[in-house]
Amino acid sequence: MQKSAWPGTPADIPVPLLTQHWLDLTFIHWAVEPEAVAGLLPTGTVPDTHEGVTYVGLVAFRMHKVGWFKLPGVPYLGSFPETNVRLYSVDAQGRRGVVFRSMDASRLIPVVMGRMGFRLPYLWSRMEVKAAEEKVTYTSTRRWPGERGAYSRIEVRPGERIHEPTELEHFLTARWGMHNPFAGGPAYLPNHHPHWPLHRAELITCEENLVTAAGLPAPSTAPASVLYSPGVPVRLGRPVR
Repeated sequence: MQKSAWPGTPADIPVPLLTQHWLDLTFIHWAVEPEAVAGLLPTGTVPDTHEGVTYVGLVAFRMHKVGWFKLPGVPYLGSFPETNVRLYSVDAQGRRGVVFRSMDASRLIPVVMGRMGFRLPYLWSRMEVKAAEEKVTYTSTRRWPGERGAYSRIEVRPGERIHEPTELEHFLTARWGMHNPFAGGPAYLPNHHPHWPLHRAELITCEENLVTAAGLPAPSTAPASVLYSPGVPVRLGRPVR
């Protein structure tokens, strides 16, 4: 039996592999049938579902001051916009996580390190995040590798603070790790951060082909959920089997 989405935070990671801040996040999600994405998940995982369906997530944000271990975060190379396409997974141990299908970022060195060191699907893109007139706008155009020119333009207006997230909002955001085929085989990389400060958001613009470039069906309906968060500090642990 799958565990319930954990509304709290897991145990702290006292000696992190990486520290970072995730800031100005917009979460856009579409429902999808589990069989449509099952073949895209790492060995040992299956689609995690909520009321019979799973979700494709498009998440745009600012990565801020990535640092190794307990060292101070790097202000330039460790700070950059990022936009991810992700799926939802659960393994035989009941660990619920995400699986990244693409991770567009604007700094080449972190892209290369992520691809070589962690086997993550990082892609170098021209990107920008702007906040003005109570709106946040994210733009991205892919450079290398993958489908050159794959793009996204997302504009949202953050709204009311969510004090009691719904079960679906917990399901989509209370994720404490990723499943990925790291060196040596599939593994789970845990993370720790405070409760998300979540806001509902109005989606003004969503023009993109990152979802299909990631090998997923094109969204054919309005998003099931659009959320915004000003962000959280994050600690990442080491991959575990």
